[in-house]
Amino acid sequence: MSKSTQQRAELHPDGFSGELRLIPLWSVAGAVVAFTLMEYLMWAVVAAHRHHPPNLPFWFRFYVNISIGALAGLYVLMIGYISRDSPRRGMSVPLWMTVCVVIPSGIGAVLYFLLRLPVLSLCPACNARIESDYHFCPQCAYQVAPCCGNCHRTARITDLYCVYCGHHLAADNPPARLHAFAE
Repeated sequence: MSKSTQQRAELHPDGFSGELRLIPLWSVAGAVVAFTLMEYLMWAVVAAHRHHPPNLPFWFRFYVNISIGALAGLYVLMIGYISRDSPRRGMSVPLWMTVCVVIPSGIGAVLYFLLRLPVLSLCPACNARIESDYHFCPQCAYQVAPCCGNCHRTARITDLYCVYCGHHLAADNPPARLHAFAE
Protein backbone atom coordinates (compact mmCIF):
# COMPACT_ATOMS: atom_id res chain seq x y z
CA MET A 1 0.00 0.00 0.00
CA SER A 2 1.45 3.36 -1.00
CA LYS A 3 1.95 6.11 1.55
CA SER A 4 -0.81 8.35 0.15
CA THR A 5 -3.27 5.41 0.06
CA GLN A 6 -2.38 4.57 3.63
CA GLN A 7 -2.90 8.21 4.68
CA ARG A 8 -6.31 8.24 2.98
CA ALA A 9 -7.26 4.98 4.72
CA GLU A 10 -6.30 6.49 8.08
CA LEU A 11 -8.29 9.64 7.35
CA HIS A 12 -11.40 7.81 6.11
CA PRO A 13 -12.12 4.61 8.00
CA ASP A 14 -15.00 2.65 6.49
CA GLY A 15 -17.95 2.71 8.87
CA PHE A 16 -18.08 1.58 12.46
CA SER A 17 -15.48 -1.16 12.02
CA GLY A 18 -13.06 1.44 10.68
CA GLU A 19 -13.73 3.62 13.71
CA LEU A 20 -12.99 0.66 15.98
CA ARG A 21 -9.67 0.13 14.20
CA LEU A 22 -8.63 3.59 15.43
CA ILE A 23 -8.40 2.28 19.00
CA PRO A 24 -4.70 1.55 19.67
CA LEU A 25 -3.49 -1.71 21.22
CA TRP A 26 -2.13 0.06 24.31
CA SER A 27 -5.65 1.29 24.97
CA VAL A 28 -7.13 -2.20 24.64
CA ALA A 29 -4.50 -3.56 27.05
CA GLY A 30 -5.18 -0.65 29.41
CA ALA A 31 -8.92 -1.36 29.27
CA VAL A 32 -8.34 -5.01 30.20
CA VAL A 33 -6.12 -3.93 33.10
CA ALA A 34 -8.66 -1.30 34.24
CA PHE A 35 -11.51 -3.84 34.10
CA THR A 36 -9.49 -6.44 36.01
CA LEU A 37 -8.36 -3.92 38.62
CA MET A 38 -11.90 -2.65 39.20
CA GLU A 39 -13.20 -6.21 39.54
CA TYR A 40 -10.48 -7.00 42.07
CA LEU A 41 -11.32 -3.84 44.01
CA MET A 42 -15.05 -4.51 44.01
CA TRP A 43 -14.94 -8.26 44.79
CA ALA A 44 -11.91 -8.47 47.09
CA VAL A 45 -11.12 -5.12 48.67
CA VAL A 46 -14.61 -3.65 49.11
CA ALA A 47 -16.04 -7.03 50.16
CA ALA A 48 -13.30 -7.46 52.80
CA HIS A 49 -14.11 -4.10 54.39
CA ARG A 50 -17.79 -4.80 54.93
CA HIS A 51 -18.67 -4.76 58.61
CA HIS A 52 -22.19 -6.06 58.15
CA PRO A 53 -23.79 -8.77 56.03
CA PRO A 54 -24.77 -7.67 52.52
CA ASN A 55 -28.41 -6.70 52.22
CA LEU A 56 -28.37 -6.71 48.43
CA PRO A 57 -28.97 -9.88 46.41
CA PHE A 58 -25.95 -11.44 44.74
CA TRP A 59 -27.20 -10.79 41.18
CA PHE A 60 -27.47 -7.06 41.90
CA ARG A 61 -23.94 -6.88 43.34
CA PHE A 62 -22.69 -8.88 40.33
CA TYR A 63 -24.40 -6.44 37.94
CA VAL A 64 -23.00 -3.36 39.72
CA ASN A 65 -19.47 -4.76 39.92
CA ILE A 66 -19.38 -5.78 36.24
CA SER A 67 -20.84 -2.40 35.23
CA ILE A 68 -18.20 -0.47 37.17
CA GLY A 69 -15.43 -2.55 35.60
CA ALA A 70 -16.92 -2.10 32.12
CA LEU A 71 -17.16 1.68 32.58
CA ALA A 72 -13.51 1.84 33.64
CA GLY A 73 -12.49 -0.20 30.59
CA LEU A 74 -14.63 1.90 28.24
CA TYR A 75 -13.09 5.08 29.63
CA VAL A 76 -9.59 3.84 28.76
CA LEU A 77 -10.78 2.76 25.30
CA MET A 78 -12.30 6.20 24.74
CA ILE A 79 -9.02 7.91 25.66
CA GLY A 80 -7.22 5.67 23.16
CA TYR A 81 -9.78 6.46 20.46
CA ILE A 82 -9.42 10.19 21.05
CA SER A 83 -5.63 9.89 20.78
CA ARG A 84 -6.03 8.59 17.21
CA ASP A 85 -9.16 10.51 16.16
CA SER A 86 -8.01 14.02 17.03
CA PRO A 87 -5.04 14.13 14.60
CA ARG A 88 -7.21 13.12 11.64
CA ARG A 89 -9.51 16.01 12.50
CA GLY A 90 -6.64 18.50 12.82
CA MET A 91 -7.06 18.90 16.59
CA SER A 92 -4.38 19.05 19.29
CA VAL A 93 -3.72 15.59 20.74
CA PRO A 94 -2.02 16.76 23.99
CA LEU A 95 -4.82 19.22 24.71
CA TRP A 96 -7.65 16.73 24.24
CA MET A 97 -5.86 13.91 26.02
CA THR A 98 -5.32 16.24 28.99
CA VAL A 99 -8.97 17.36 28.93
CA CYS A 100 -10.20 13.76 28.83
CA VAL A 101 -7.94 12.58 31.65
CA VAL A 102 -8.21 15.61 33.95
CA ILE A 103 -11.95 16.34 33.77
CA PRO A 104 -13.60 13.55 35.79
CA SER A 105 -16.48 11.19 35.07
CA GLY A 106 -16.01 11.16 31.31
CA ILE A 107 -17.13 14.77 30.94
CA GLY A 108 -13.90 15.59 29.08
CA ALA A 109 -14.64 12.86 26.54
CA VAL A 110 -18.19 14.13 26.10
CA LEU A 111 -16.78 17.62 25.50
CA TYR A 112 -14.45 16.18 22.87
CA PHE A 113 -17.31 14.52 21.00
CA LEU A 114 -19.41 17.69 21.17
CA LEU A 115 -16.63 20.04 20.03
CA ARG A 116 -14.66 17.93 17.57
CA LEU A 117 -14.05 19.18 14.06
CA PRO A 118 -15.08 17.31 10.90
CA VAL A 119 -12.79 14.66 9.44
CA LEU A 120 -10.22 16.08 7.06
CA SER A 121 -9.54 14.71 3.58
CA LEU A 122 -6.46 14.94 1.41
CA CYS A 123 -6.52 16.94 -1.80
CA PRO A 124 -5.62 14.52 -4.64
CA ALA A 125 -3.53 17.21 -6.35
CA CYS A 126 -1.45 18.78 -3.57
CA ASN A 127 -2.10 16.50 -0.51
CA ALA A 128 -3.29 19.47 1.56
CA ARG A 129 -5.68 18.63 4.38
CA ILE A 130 -9.15 19.93 3.55
CA GLU A 131 -12.60 19.47 5.04
CA SER A 132 -14.58 16.67 3.44
CA ASP A 133 -17.45 18.91 2.37
CA TYR A 134 -15.28 21.32 0.36
CA HIS A 135 -15.80 21.42 -3.40
CA PHE A 136 -12.44 23.02 -4.18
CA CYS A 137 -9.07 22.78 -2.46
CA PRO A 138 -8.25 26.14 -0.85
CA GLN A 139 -4.52 25.62 -1.55
CA CYS A 140 -4.50 24.73 -5.26
CA ALA A 141 -8.11 25.33 -6.45
CA TYR A 142 -8.45 21.68 -7.55
CA GLN A 143 -12.11 20.63 -7.81
CA VAL A 144 -12.45 17.72 -5.39
CA ALA A 145 -16.22 17.22 -5.66
CA PRO A 146 -18.79 17.86 -8.37
CA CYS A 147 -21.01 20.88 -7.80
CA CYS A 148 -23.60 22.98 -9.56
CA GLY A 149 -22.20 25.86 -11.60
CA ASN A 150 -25.15 28.07 -10.67
CA CYS A 151 -25.79 27.62 -6.91
CA HIS A 152 -22.47 25.86 -6.10
CA ARG A 153 -24.09 23.13 -4.03
CA THR A 154 -22.95 19.52 -4.15
CA ALA A 155 -24.26 17.49 -7.07
CA ARG A 156 -23.95 13.81 -7.80
CA ILE A 157 -22.02 12.95 -10.91
CA THR A 158 -25.07 11.12 -12.29
CA ASP A 159 -27.43 14.12 -11.94
CA LEU A 160 -28.49 15.88 -15.11
CA TYR A 161 -30.07 18.81 -13.27
CA CYS A 162 -29.26 20.43 -9.93
CA VAL A 163 -31.72 19.23 -7.30
CA TYR A 164 -31.62 22.63 -5.57
CA CYS A 165 -31.93 25.17 -8.38
CA GLY A 166 -32.80 23.10 -11.48
CA HIS A 167 -29.70 24.23 -13.39
CA HIS A 168 -28.74 21.99 -16.33
CA LEU A 169 -25.46 20.47 -15.12
CA ALA A 170 -24.25 19.35 -18.54
CA ALA A 171 -24.06 23.01 -19.56
CA ASP A 172 -21.36 23.59 -16.93
CA ASN A 173 -18.74 21.67 -18.93
CA PRO A 174 -17.07 20.03 -15.92
CA PRO A 175 -13.29 19.81 -16.03
CA ALA A 176 -11.75 16.59 -17.32
CA ARG A 177 -10.51 15.67 -13.83
CA LEU A 178 -14.14 15.19 -12.71
CA HIS A 179 -14.60 12.37 -15.21
CA ALA A 180 -12.90 10.18 -12.59
CA PHE A 181 -16.08 10.43 -10.52
CA ALA A 182 -18.07 8.79 -13.33
CA GLU A 183 -15.99 5.59 -13.18
